[in-house]
Amino acid sequence: MADIIIIGGGPAGVSAALTAKNRGKNVFVVSNGAEESTLWKAHAITNYPGCNNMSGADILKSFLQQLDDAQIKVLPGRALNAMRMGELFGVSVGSDFFDTKTLILASGIVQQSAFAGETELLGRGVSYCATCDGMLYKGKKVAVIGLNSEAEAEAEFLRSIGCDVLYFDKTFAKNYKILGDGKVSGVEAEGRVFDVDGVFILRNTIAPGSFLNGIALDGTHIKTDRDMKTSIPGVFAAGDCSGKPYQLAKAVGEGNIAALSACEFIDKRV
Repeated sequence: MADIIIIGGGPAGVSAALTAKNRGKNVFVVSNGAEESTLWKAHAITNYPGCNNMSGADILKSFLQQLDDAQIKVLPGRALNAMRMGELFGVSVGSDFFDTKTLILASGIVQQSAFAGETELLGRGVSYCATCDGMLYKGKKVAVIGLNSEAEAEAEFLRSIGCDVLYFDKTFAKNYKILGDGKVSGVEAEGRVFDVDGVFILRNTIAPGSFLNGIALDGTHIKTDRDMKTSIPGVFAAGDCSGKPYQLAKAVGEGNIAALSACEFIDKRV
């Protein structure tokens, strides 16, 4: 069991992890590949002290090296959801499940809020992981809404196990509506309805409201106070997911604060 699981390996997540490790906490980071980060694509950073004109990719490589030097475990993959279990939290990462005392959400910008019907039908035909839930739909028709780099491979996996796959890539539509009464019955896009038994929505980042039920939001951002506490005790948020400005310095500072707050939360429970 971890003291702190950090969702996101960008500036906020790395800052939080290093601070928590320095405070003696058992911490690990769940992260997509660094290449998926918007920071990776930055040609030159000119407003972060000590990194004048470094590329975003070089900064991220340096950050990840610091995690490695500090012997902080980085688990590659997407965190699919989290749930409260008494005084602990459970986090699903692909087909694996981890327990933790606290959570720090540092998942970056969520480009799009949940589709209509997505949250209501999550677990009732809506899934975020083909390899986790695919066998439930063997011999059935499913839609894959492919919004990340892994989507085509996951769609091919579903075909390989006997699913009839209807694949929507990033260019097909900007918005979708998930249809169903108690369970998924179809997907509506571009004025057309497609009958399916399940929908796999494959994004780089899961919308906060879908990732952790009951967390308070301000639009697509997670609501926090100055200590980076969210509406759920034991859950903290930092960086772009907590709001503007989307700046490296802000993310690093908030990651530090979130880790200190998480450490204090744990210490008070001992």
